[in-house]
Amino acid sequence: MAALSERLGSHRAALWLALMAGFVSATGFAPWSLWPFMLLAMAALTALVANAPSLKRALLLGWMFGLGQFVLGLNWIATAFTFQAKMPAWLGWIAVVLLSIYLAVYPALAAATGWKLGRKKPIALVLLLAGAWGIAEFLRAFIFTGFAWNPVAVSMVDLPLANLSRLVGTYGISAATVALGGAIWLLFKRTYFPAGLIAALLIGMSIGARPPATVPSDTQVRIVQPNIGQADKWKPGFDSEAAARLYNLSIQPRDERPLLILWPEAAVVDPMQDERLRGEGAARFERLRAVRALRPGDTLLSGGLAVQSPDGVRIGGATNSIFALDLDGEIQGRYDKAHLVPYGEYLPMRGILEPIGLSRLAPGAFDFSAGPGPQTLAIPGLDPIGMQICYEIIFSGQVVDRDNRPAFIFNPSNDAWFGAWGPPQHLAQARLRAIEEGLPVMRSTPTGISALIAPNGEIIASIPMGEADIIDAPLPIAGGPTPFANLGNLLAMAFCLLLGLLGIALARRAR
Repeated sequence: MAALSERLGSHRAALWLALMAGFVSATGFAPWSLWPFMLLAMAALTALVANAPSLKRALLLGWMFGLGQFVLGLNWIATAFTFQAKMPAWLGWIAVVLLSIYLAVYPALAAATGWKLGRKKPIALVLLLAGAWGIAEFLRAFIFTGFAWNPVAVSMVDLPLANLSRLVGTYGISAATVALGGAIWLLFKRTYFPAGLIAALLIGMSIGARPPATVPSDTQVRIVQPNIGQADKWKPGFDSEAAARLYNLSIQPRDERPLLILWPEAAVVDPMQDERLRGEGAARFERLRAVRALRPGDTLLSGGLAVQSPDGVRIGGATNSIFALDLDGEIQGRYDKAHLVPYGEYLPMRGILEPIGLSRLAPGAFDFSAGPGPQTLAIPGLDPIGMQICYEIIFSGQVVDRDNRPAFIFNPSNDAWFGAWGPPQHLAQARLRAIEEGLPVMRSTPTGISALIAPNGEIIASIPMGEADIIDAPLPIAGGPTPFANLGNLLAMAFCLLLGLLGIALARRAR
Protein backbone atom coordinates (compact mmCIF):
# COMPACT_ATOMS: atom_id res chain seq x y z
CA MET A 1 0.00 0.00 0.00
CA ALA A 2 2.84 2.38 0.84
CA ALA A 3 4.47 1.73 -2.52
CA LEU A 4 1.18 2.38 -4.33
CA SER A 5 0.68 5.59 -2.38
CA GLU A 6 4.19 6.74 -3.28
CA ARG A 7 3.59 6.04 -6.97
CA LEU A 8 0.30 7.94 -6.96
CA GLY A 9 1.96 10.83 -5.21
CA SER A 10 4.77 10.96 -7.78
CA HIS A 11 2.23 10.91 -10.60
CA ARG A 12 0.36 13.83 -9.04
CA ALA A 13 3.65 15.67 -8.61
CA ALA A 14 4.42 15.16 -12.30
CA LEU A 15 1.04 16.62 -13.28
CA TRP A 16 1.59 19.65 -11.05
CA LEU A 17 5.07 20.10 -12.51
CA ALA A 18 3.58 20.03 -16.02
CA LEU A 19 1.05 22.68 -15.02
CA MET A 20 3.80 24.89 -13.58
CA ALA A 21 5.95 24.37 -16.67
CA GLY A 22 2.99 25.56 -18.75
CA PHE A 23 2.71 28.70 -16.62
CA VAL A 24 6.43 29.33 -17.03
CA SER A 25 6.21 28.85 -20.81
CA ALA A 26 3.58 31.62 -21.03
CA THR A 27 6.18 34.13 -19.80
CA GLY A 28 7.95 33.55 -23.11
CA PHE A 29 5.13 35.43 -24.82
CA ALA A 30 4.77 39.20 -24.82
CA PRO A 31 4.62 41.35 -22.81
CA TRP A 32 7.35 39.58 -20.79
CA SER A 33 9.04 37.92 -23.80
CA LEU A 34 11.26 35.73 -21.60
CA TRP A 35 12.09 33.36 -24.45
CA PRO A 36 14.65 31.28 -22.45
CA PHE A 37 11.80 30.30 -20.13
CA MET A 38 9.88 28.91 -23.11
CA LEU A 39 12.82 26.68 -24.01
CA LEU A 40 13.31 25.56 -20.42
CA ALA A 41 9.59 24.81 -20.06
CA MET A 42 9.71 22.70 -23.23
CA ALA A 43 12.73 20.86 -21.85
CA ALA A 44 10.77 20.15 -18.66
CA LEU A 45 7.75 18.90 -20.60
CA THR A 46 9.96 16.61 -22.69
CA ALA A 47 11.48 15.14 -19.52
CA LEU A 48 8.05 14.59 -17.97
CA VAL A 49 6.69 12.89 -21.09
CA ALA A 50 9.80 10.72 -21.38
CA ASN A 51 9.21 9.44 -17.84
CA ALA A 52 5.46 8.92 -18.22
CA PRO A 53 4.51 5.30 -17.40
CA SER A 54 1.61 5.15 -19.88
CA LEU A 55 -0.01 6.82 -22.87
CA LYS A 56 -2.78 8.15 -20.65
CA ARG A 57 -0.22 9.76 -18.34
CA ALA A 58 1.59 11.38 -21.28
CA LEU A 59 -1.73 12.73 -22.55
CA LEU A 60 -2.53 14.22 -19.12
CA LEU A 61 0.92 15.76 -18.81
CA GLY A 62 0.56 17.51 -22.17
CA TRP A 63 -2.93 18.67 -21.24
CA MET A 64 -1.79 20.11 -17.89
CA PHE A 65 1.08 21.91 -19.60
CA GLY A 66 -1.29 23.41 -22.16
CA LEU A 67 -3.77 24.40 -19.46
CA GLY A 68 -1.12 26.39 -17.60
CA GLN A 69 0.18 28.03 -20.77
CA PHE A 70 -3.22 29.12 -22.04
CA VAL A 71 -4.74 30.26 -18.74
CA LEU A 72 -1.87 32.67 -18.14
CA GLY A 73 -1.19 33.60 -21.76
CA LEU A 74 -4.85 34.33 -22.56
CA ASN A 75 -5.67 36.26 -19.38
CA TRP A 76 -6.40 39.33 -21.53
CA ILE A 77 -9.68 37.73 -22.68
CA ALA A 78 -11.10 38.31 -19.19
CA THR A 79 -10.46 42.05 -19.59
CA ALA A 80 -12.84 42.19 -22.56
CA PHE A 81 -15.76 41.29 -20.31
CA THR A 82 -15.24 44.47 -18.26
CA PHE A 83 -16.27 46.68 -21.21
CA GLN A 84 -19.87 45.57 -21.55
CA ALA A 85 -22.86 45.43 -19.20
CA LYS A 86 -24.87 42.47 -20.52
CA MET A 87 -22.72 39.83 -18.81
CA PRO A 88 -20.89 39.97 -15.45
CA ALA A 89 -17.14 40.67 -15.55
CA TRP A 90 -16.35 37.54 -13.51
CA LEU A 91 -17.64 35.47 -16.41
CA GLY A 92 -14.49 36.53 -18.26
CA TRP A 93 -12.26 34.33 -16.13
CA ILE A 94 -14.63 31.40 -16.55
CA ALA A 95 -14.36 31.96 -20.30
CA VAL A 96 -10.54 31.94 -20.08
CA VAL A 97 -10.50 28.67 -18.14
CA LEU A 98 -13.09 26.95 -20.35
CA LEU A 99 -11.28 28.00 -23.52
CA SER A 100 -7.96 26.82 -22.06
CA ILE A 101 -9.46 23.45 -21.13
CA TYR A 102 -10.29 22.98 -24.80
CA LEU A 103 -7.06 24.42 -26.26
CA ALA A 104 -4.94 22.23 -23.96
CA VAL A 105 -6.16 19.23 -25.96
CA TYR A 106 -3.67 20.09 -28.72
CA PRO A 107 -0.51 19.97 -26.55
CA ALA A 108 -1.96 16.79 -25.03
CA LEU A 109 -2.19 15.16 -28.46
CA ALA A 110 1.39 16.20 -29.27
CA ALA A 111 2.69 14.78 -25.99
CA ALA A 112 0.81 11.52 -26.46
CA THR A 113 2.13 11.16 -30.02
CA GLY A 114 5.71 11.74 -28.89
CA TRP A 115 5.38 9.17 -26.10
CA LYS A 116 3.60 6.54 -28.16
CA LEU A 117 6.00 6.56 -31.11
CA GLY A 118 9.28 7.77 -29.65
CA ARG A 119 9.60 6.73 -26.02
CA LYS A 120 12.21 4.05 -26.72
CA LYS A 121 14.88 6.55 -27.79
CA PRO A 122 15.37 10.11 -26.43
CA ILE A 123 16.21 11.76 -29.77
CA ALA A 124 13.18 10.08 -31.36
CA LEU A 125 10.95 11.43 -28.61
CA VAL A 126 12.29 14.97 -29.13
CA LEU A 127 11.74 14.89 -32.90
CA LEU A 128 8.28 13.35 -32.66
CA LEU A 129 7.13 15.74 -29.95
CA ALA A 130 8.36 18.69 -32.04
CA GLY A 131 6.73 17.55 -35.28
CA ALA A 132 3.46 16.66 -33.57
CA TRP A 133 3.40 20.01 -31.79
CA GLY A 134 3.62 21.95 -35.07
CA ILE A 135 0.86 19.86 -36.63
CA ALA A 136 -1.33 20.26 -33.53
CA GLU A 137 -0.99 24.05 -33.69
CA PHE A 138 -1.92 23.97 -37.36
CA LEU A 139 -5.07 22.01 -36.52
CA ARG A 140 -5.88 24.43 -33.69
CA ALA A 141 -6.00 27.21 -36.28
CA PHE A 142 -8.79 25.49 -38.24
CA ILE A 143 -10.97 23.27 -36.04
CA PHE A 144 -14.19 24.97 -34.79
CA THR A 145 -13.35 28.09 -36.89
CA GLY A 146 -9.85 28.10 -35.39
CA PHE A 147 -8.09 29.93 -32.58
CA ALA A 148 -4.47 30.42 -33.60
CA TRP A 149 -3.44 32.84 -30.83
CA ASN A 150 0.02 32.39 -29.26
CA PRO A 151 1.71 29.55 -31.13
CA VAL A 152 4.97 28.87 -29.28
CA ALA A 153 6.81 30.23 -32.33
CA VAL A 154 5.83 33.78 -31.42
CA SER A 155 8.09 33.65 -28.35
CA MET A 156 11.05 33.47 -30.79
CA VAL A 157 10.10 36.54 -32.86
CA ASP A 158 13.08 38.60 -31.61
CA LEU A 159 15.61 35.83 -32.36
CA PRO A 160 17.24 34.75 -35.63
CA LEU A 161 15.19 31.55 -35.38
CA ALA A 162 12.19 33.61 -36.55
CA ASN A 163 13.90 33.94 -39.96
CA LEU A 164 13.07 30.29 -40.54
CA SER A 165 9.41 31.24 -40.88
CA ARG A 166 10.30 32.45 -44.39
CA LEU A 167 10.79 28.77 -45.18
CA VAL A 168 8.63 26.71 -42.84
CA GLY A 169 6.18 29.26 -41.45
CA THR A 170 5.02 29.75 -37.91
CA TYR A 171 4.14 26.12 -37.24
CA GLY A 172 7.57 25.05 -38.42
CA ILE A 173 9.13 27.53 -35.99
CA SER A 174 6.94 26.11 -33.22
CA ALA A 175 8.30 22.64 -34.02
CA ALA A 176 11.85 24.03 -34.00
CA THR A 177 11.24 25.69 -30.62
CA VAL A 178 10.03 22.42 -29.10
CA ALA A 179 13.04 20.64 -30.63
CA LEU A 180 15.43 23.16 -29.05
CA GLY A 181 13.73 22.62 -25.70
CA GLY A 182 14.18 18.89 -26.23
CA ALA A 183 17.86 19.48 -27.04
CA ILE A 184 18.28 21.11 -23.61
CA TRP A 185 16.79 17.97 -22.05
CA LEU A 186 19.23 15.85 -24.07
CA LEU A 187 22.11 17.92 -22.69
CA PHE A 188 20.96 17.16 -19.15
CA LYS A 189 20.92 13.49 -20.11
CA ARG A 190 24.48 13.91 -21.45
CA THR A 191 23.34 12.94 -24.91
CA TYR A 192 25.57 15.62 -26.36
CA PHE A 193 25.83 14.78 -30.04
CA PRO A 194 22.09 14.74 -30.91
CA ALA A 195 21.55 17.89 -28.82
CA GLY A 196 24.37 19.72 -30.57
CA LEU A 197 23.23 18.52 -33.98
CA ILE A 198 19.67 19.83 -33.46
CA ALA A 199 20.94 23.20 -32.27
CA ALA A 200 23.55 23.51 -35.04
CA LEU A 201 21.11 22.62 -37.82
CA LEU A 202 18.43 25.05 -36.64
CA ILE A 203 20.89 27.88 -36.02
CA GLY A 204 22.53 27.32 -39.41
CA MET A 205 19.19 27.27 -41.21
CA SER A 206 18.13 30.46 -39.40
CA ILE A 207 21.27 32.31 -40.49
CA GLY A 208 20.82 31.07 -44.05
CA ALA A 209 17.20 32.26 -44.12
CA ARG A 210 18.09 35.81 -43.07
CA PRO A 211 15.86 38.27 -44.98
CA PRO A 212 17.27 41.10 -47.09
CA ALA A 213 17.71 44.61 -45.70
CA THR A 214 14.71 46.95 -45.64
CA VAL A 215 14.48 49.53 -48.44
CA PRO A 216 12.07 52.51 -48.23
CA SER A 217 9.69 53.29 -51.09
CA ASP A 218 8.35 56.62 -52.34
CA THR A 219 4.96 56.07 -50.68
CA GLN A 220 4.54 58.13 -47.51
CA VAL A 221 2.24 56.79 -44.83
CA ARG A 222 0.73 58.34 -41.71
CA ILE A 223 -0.52 55.87 -39.10
CA VAL A 224 -2.94 57.48 -36.67
CA GLN A 225 -3.54 56.38 -33.07
CA PRO A 226 -6.22 58.59 -31.43
CA ASN A 227 -6.11 57.00 -27.95
CA ILE A 228 -9.83 56.26 -27.73
CA GLY A 229 -10.55 53.74 -24.99
CA GLN A 230 -13.18 51.03 -25.25
CA ALA A 231 -15.15 52.52 -22.35
CA ASP A 232 -15.67 55.74 -24.37
CA LYS A 233 -15.86 54.44 -27.94
CA TRP A 234 -19.55 53.56 -28.07
CA LYS A 235 -20.88 56.27 -25.74
CA PRO A 236 -23.77 58.25 -27.27
CA GLY A 237 -22.43 61.46 -28.76
CA PHE A 238 -18.75 60.48 -28.46
CA ASP A 239 -18.48 60.12 -32.25
CA SER A 240 -17.89 63.88 -32.58
CA GLU A 241 -15.01 63.78 -30.08
CA ALA A 242 -13.53 60.75 -31.86
CA ALA A 243 -13.81 62.49 -35.24
CA ALA A 244 -12.06 65.56 -33.83
CA ARG A 245 -9.16 63.51 -32.44
CA LEU A 246 -8.69 61.63 -35.71
CA TYR A 247 -8.86 64.88 -37.71
CA ASN A 248 -6.41 66.79 -35.52
CA LEU A 249 -3.84 64.02 -35.72
CA SER A 250 -4.34 63.54 -39.47
CA ILE A 251 -3.67 67.22 -40.29
CA GLN A 252 -0.35 67.44 -38.44
CA PRO A 253 2.33 69.34 -40.45
CA ARG A 254 3.66 67.49 -43.50
CA ASP A 255 5.31 68.06 -46.84
CA GLU A 256 3.51 68.32 -50.16
CA ARG A 257 3.80 64.69 -51.21
CA PRO A 258 0.60 62.59 -51.44
CA LEU A 259 -0.06 60.75 -48.22
CA LEU A 260 -1.64 57.44 -47.34
CA ILE A 261 -3.45 57.99 -44.02
CA LEU A 262 -4.36 54.94 -41.93
CA TRP A 263 -7.06 54.87 -39.23
CA PRO A 264 -7.93 52.05 -36.80
CA GLU A 265 -10.56 49.35 -36.95
CA ALA A 266 -14.07 50.82 -36.57
CA ALA A 267 -12.58 54.31 -36.32
CA VAL A 268 -16.00 55.56 -37.46
CA VAL A 269 -18.75 53.85 -35.47
CA ASP A 270 -21.70 55.03 -37.58
CA PRO A 271 -22.12 53.27 -40.97
CA MET A 272 -19.89 54.52 -43.77
CA GLN A 273 -21.93 52.61 -46.36
CA ASP A 274 -25.63 51.82 -46.07
CA GLU A 275 -27.70 49.79 -48.52
CA ARG A 276 -31.00 51.19 -47.23
CA LEU A 277 -32.69 53.71 -49.52
CA ARG A 278 -32.82 56.32 -46.76
CA GLY A 279 -29.50 55.46 -45.17
CA GLU A 280 -26.86 56.53 -47.70
CA GLY A 281 -27.18 60.22 -46.89
CA ALA A 282 -26.01 59.66 -43.31
CA ALA A 283 -23.27 57.30 -44.53
CA ARG A 284 -22.01 59.91 -47.01
CA PHE A 285 -21.93 62.47 -44.20
CA GLU A 286 -19.65 60.15 -42.20
CA ARG A 287 -17.34 59.67 -45.19
CA LEU A 288 -17.13 63.40 -45.89
CA ARG A 289 -16.38 64.09 -42.23
CA ALA A 290 -13.63 61.47 -42.35
CA VAL A 291 -11.84 62.91 -45.41
CA ARG A 292 -11.69 66.53 -44.23
CA ALA A 293 -7.97 66.12 -43.52
CA LEU A 294 -7.11 64.93 -47.03
CA ARG A 295 -5.30 66.95 -49.67
CA PRO A 296 -5.33 66.26 -53.42
CA GLY A 297 -3.64 62.93 -54.10
CA ASP A 298 -4.17 61.61 -50.55
CA THR A 299 -6.01 58.40 -49.69
CA LEU A 300 -7.60 57.43 -46.38
CA LEU A 301 -7.89 53.81 -45.26
CA SER A 302 -10.33 53.71 -42.37
CA GLY A 303 -12.04 51.01 -40.41
CA GLY A 304 -15.82 51.33 -40.39
CA LEU A 305 -19.14 49.57 -40.69
CA ALA A 306 -21.27 48.78 -43.72
CA VAL A 307 -25.00 48.12 -43.28
CA GLN A 308 -26.66 45.42 -45.35
CA SER A 309 -30.32 45.40 -46.32
CA PRO A 310 -32.32 42.60 -48.00
CA ASP A 311 -35.00 44.95 -49.34
CA GLY A 312 -33.58 48.47 -49.27
CA VAL A 313 -35.53 49.30 -46.13
CA ARG A 314 -34.77 46.88 -43.28
CA ILE A 315 -31.32 46.27 -41.80
CA GLY A 316 -30.36 42.66 -42.45
CA GLY A 317 -26.81 42.69 -41.15
CA ALA A 318 -23.51 44.55 -41.13
CA THR A 319 -19.86 44.03 -41.99
CA ASN A 320 -16.71 45.07 -40.18
CA SER A 321 -14.89 46.75 -43.06
CA ILE A 322 -12.01 48.87 -44.31
CA PHE A 323 -12.89 51.73 -46.65
CA ALA A 324 -10.48 53.37 -49.07
CA LEU A 325 -11.70 56.96 -49.50
CA ASP A 326 -10.56 59.76 -51.80
CA LEU A 327 -10.73 63.52 -51.31
CA ASP A 328 -14.42 63.59 -52.27
CA GLY A 329 -15.44 60.86 -49.86
CA GLU A 330 -15.96 58.38 -52.67
CA ILE A 331 -15.28 54.71 -51.90
CA GLN A 332 -12.32 53.53 -53.99
CA GLY A 333 -12.30 50.07 -52.45
CA ARG A 334 -13.73 48.09 -49.53
CA TYR A 335 -12.63 45.01 -47.65
CA ASP A 336 -14.99 43.06 -45.36
CA LYS A 337 -13.55 41.08 -42.46
CA ALA A 338 -13.83 37.34 -43.17
CA HIS A 339 -12.53 35.63 -40.03
CA LEU A 340 -14.96 36.86 -37.41
CA VAL A 341 -14.41 36.46 -33.67
CA PRO A 342 -16.85 34.02 -32.00
CA TYR A 343 -18.70 35.72 -29.11
CA GLY A 344 -17.07 38.99 -30.16
CA GLU A 345 -18.60 39.71 -33.58
CA TYR A 346 -21.16 36.94 -33.69
CA LEU A 347 -22.85 34.69 -31.15
CA PRO A 348 -22.68 30.99 -32.04
CA MET A 349 -25.92 29.09 -31.44
CA ARG A 350 -27.69 32.39 -30.83
CA GLY A 351 -31.10 30.75 -30.50
CA ILE A 352 -29.85 28.73 -27.51
CA LEU A 353 -27.42 31.11 -25.84
CA GLU A 354 -29.28 34.41 -26.11
CA PRO A 355 -32.33 33.24 -24.06
CA ILE A 356 -30.02 32.28 -21.16
CA GLY A 357 -28.47 35.76 -21.04
CA LEU A 358 -25.34 35.38 -23.18
CA SER A 359 -24.50 37.96 -25.80
CA ARG A 360 -21.64 38.96 -28.04
CA LEU A 361 -19.14 41.40 -26.58
CA ALA A 362 -19.33 44.04 -29.32
CA PRO A 363 -22.51 46.12 -29.10
CA GLY A 364 -25.32 45.52 -31.58
CA ALA A 365 -28.49 43.48 -31.98
CA PHE A 366 -27.37 41.32 -34.90
CA ASP A 367 -24.27 39.39 -35.92
CA PHE A 368 -21.70 40.63 -38.38
CA SER A 369 -21.52 38.98 -41.81
CA ALA A 370 -18.26 37.46 -43.03
CA GLY A 371 -16.43 38.69 -46.12
CA PRO A 372 -14.95 36.46 -48.85
CA GLY A 373 -11.43 36.12 -47.41
CA PRO A 374 -7.98 37.56 -48.23
CA GLN A 375 -8.15 40.09 -51.04
CA THR A 376 -5.74 42.45 -52.76
CA LEU A 377 -7.35 45.79 -53.57
CA ALA A 378 -6.28 48.00 -56.46
CA ILE A 379 -6.63 51.62 -55.29
CA PRO A 380 -5.85 54.43 -57.78
CA GLY A 381 -2.43 55.93 -57.14
CA LEU A 382 -1.31 53.17 -54.75
CA ASP A 383 0.44 49.84 -54.95
CA PRO A 384 -1.81 46.79 -54.45
CA ILE A 385 -2.99 46.55 -50.83
CA GLY A 386 -3.65 43.44 -48.78
CA MET A 387 -5.99 43.92 -45.84
CA GLN A 388 -6.55 41.97 -42.63
CA ILE A 389 -8.72 43.34 -39.83
CA CYS A 390 -7.60 42.80 -36.24
CA TYR A 391 -7.79 39.10 -35.28
CA GLU A 392 -7.35 37.94 -38.91
CA ILE A 393 -3.62 38.67 -38.86
CA ILE A 394 -2.92 35.79 -36.42
CA PHE A 395 -3.72 33.06 -38.97
CA SER A 396 -0.49 31.94 -40.57
CA GLY A 397 -0.82 31.24 -44.28
CA GLN A 398 -4.28 32.84 -44.49
CA VAL A 399 -3.52 36.56 -44.77
CA VAL A 400 -2.67 37.05 -48.46
CA ASP A 401 -4.36 36.34 -51.78
CA ARG A 402 -1.65 34.09 -53.25
CA ASP A 403 -2.86 34.68 -56.82
CA ASN A 404 -2.58 38.47 -56.46
CA ARG A 405 0.30 39.36 -54.14
CA PRO A 406 -0.02 42.81 -52.52
CA ALA A 407 2.77 45.31 -51.83
CA PHE A 408 1.90 45.55 -48.13
CA ILE A 409 -0.68 44.48 -45.56
CA PHE A 410 -2.83 46.95 -43.64
CA ASN A 411 -4.01 45.52 -40.32
CA PRO A 412 -6.27 47.99 -38.48
CA SER A 413 -7.21 46.67 -35.07
CA ASN A 414 -9.03 47.53 -31.89
CA ASP A 415 -6.92 46.14 -29.06
CA ALA A 416 -8.49 48.45 -26.48
CA TRP A 417 -10.50 45.44 -25.28
CA PHE A 418 -7.50 43.41 -24.26
CA GLY A 419 -5.66 44.96 -21.34
CA ALA A 420 -1.87 44.98 -21.06
CA TRP A 421 -1.18 41.48 -22.45
CA GLY A 422 -3.28 41.28 -25.60
CA PRO A 423 -1.85 44.18 -27.65
CA PRO A 424 1.86 43.21 -27.45
CA GLN A 425 0.97 39.58 -28.20
CA HIS A 426 -1.05 40.73 -31.22
CA LEU A 427 1.85 42.85 -32.46
CA ALA A 428 4.30 39.96 -32.14
CA GLN A 429 2.07 37.74 -34.27
CA ALA A 430 1.78 40.45 -36.93
CA ARG A 431 5.59 40.56 -37.05
CA LEU A 432 5.68 36.84 -37.85
CA ARG A 433 3.24 37.41 -40.73
CA ALA A 434 5.59 40.07 -42.14
CA ILE A 435 8.56 37.67 -42.05
CA GLU A 436 6.60 34.75 -43.49
CA GLU A 437 5.19 36.69 -46.42
CA GLY A 438 8.11 39.09 -46.97
CA LEU A 439 5.68 42.01 -46.78
CA PRO A 440 5.53 45.16 -44.65
CA VAL A 441 2.63 45.27 -42.21
CA MET A 442 1.03 48.47 -40.91
CA ARG A 443 -1.09 48.44 -37.77
CA SER A 444 -3.33 51.29 -36.63
CA THR A 445 -5.17 50.85 -33.32
CA PRO A 446 -7.25 53.21 -31.14
CA THR A 447 -5.09 52.85 -27.99
CA GLY A 448 -1.96 50.95 -29.07
CA ILE A 449 0.18 49.33 -30.11
CA SER A 450 0.23 50.92 -33.58
CA ALA A 451 3.30 50.08 -35.65
CA LEU A 452 5.06 50.04 -38.99
CA ILE A 453 6.66 46.61 -39.46
CA ALA A 454 9.33 45.90 -42.08
CA PRO A 455 9.26 42.75 -44.27
CA ASN A 456 11.96 41.26 -42.02
CA GLY A 457 9.74 41.65 -38.93
CA GLU A 458 11.63 44.64 -37.56
CA ILE A 459 9.51 47.34 -35.93
CA ILE A 460 10.47 50.52 -37.79
CA ALA A 461 8.28 52.74 -35.61
CA SER A 462 5.56 52.23 -33.03
CA ILE A 463 3.24 54.17 -30.71
CA PRO A 464 2.97 52.81 -27.15
CA MET A 465 -0.31 51.92 -25.49
CA GLY A 466 -2.34 54.78 -24.08
CA GLU A 467 -0.85 57.57 -26.22
CA ALA A 468 -2.31 59.71 -29.02
CA ASP A 469 0.25 60.12 -31.79
CA ILE A 470 1.10 59.51 -35.44
CA ILE A 471 3.79 57.61 -37.32
CA ASP A 472 5.08 59.36 -40.44
CA ALA A 473 7.42 57.20 -42.50
CA PRO A 474 8.06 55.89 -46.00
CA LEU A 475 6.45 52.55 -46.69
CA PRO A 476 9.12 49.81 -46.94
CA ILE A 477 9.40 48.02 -50.27
CA ALA A 478 8.14 44.44 -50.17
CA GLY A 479 10.71 41.70 -50.50
CA GLY A 480 10.40 39.03 -53.14
CA PRO A 481 7.99 36.19 -52.42
CA THR A 482 9.40 33.89 -49.77
CA PRO A 483 9.15 30.10 -50.15
CA PHE A 484 6.37 30.24 -47.56
CA ALA A 485 4.61 32.99 -49.54
CA ASN A 486 4.56 30.66 -52.55
CA LEU A 487 3.60 27.39 -50.87
CA GLY A 488 2.10 28.38 -47.51
CA ASN A 489 1.61 25.77 -44.82
CA LEU A 490 2.46 22.92 -47.17
CA LEU A 491 6.07 23.67 -46.25
CA ALA A 492 5.26 23.90 -42.55
CA MET A 493 3.50 20.54 -42.54
CA ALA A 494 6.21 18.93 -44.66
CA PHE A 495 8.83 20.08 -42.13
CA CYS A 496 6.82 18.77 -39.18
CA LEU A 497 6.16 15.46 -40.92
CA LEU A 498 9.85 15.15 -41.76
CA LEU A 499 10.73 15.54 -38.08
CA GLY A 500 8.12 12.96 -37.15
CA LEU A 501 9.20 10.43 -39.77
CA LEU A 502 12.84 10.82 -38.75
CA GLY A 503 11.81 10.26 -35.14
CA ILE A 504 9.88 7.11 -36.08
CA ALA A 505 12.84 5.78 -38.05
CA LEU A 506 15.20 6.35 -35.10
CA ALA A 507 12.75 4.75 -32.68
CA ARG A 508 12.43 1.63 -34.86
CA ARG A 509 16.19 1.39 -35.14
CA ALA A 510 16.42 1.51 -31.35
CA ARG A 511 14.01 -1.43 -31.10
